[in-house]
Amino acid sequence: MADFTKDKIKHIVELYKKSRIRDKAKYQKNKQKEGFIEENRARAKAHYMANKEIKATKYKDNKEVLNAKALYNYYVKNNKVDVFKDKHKLKFNLLQTQGLIPVVSS
Repeated sequence: MADFTKDKIKHIVELYKKSRIRDKAKYQKNKQKEGFIEENRARAKAHYMANKEIKATKYKDNKEVLNAKALYNYYVKNNKVDVFKDKHKLKFNLLQTQGLIPVVSS
């Protein structure tokens, strides 16, 4: 990673904040224009329809991993990771092989 001074970091953050404020003001101004919302919705719907099958296949391919990850996050949230390891060994190993959980050598 590049070494930035505190002044440089502060400058970058300020530029980012100004950019976000400017973009938000631009959006609020455009939102008031007649037909903007309808055009935006139409564009979003077209994108959804064009990529619907791609998202569905991606989900089907990763369904097992996504379910295992959600279950793992539930156990982490409730501080019961050891229970997850014992009850769901296959899912735990799957997450480790995917690199979502660091492998701990015993």
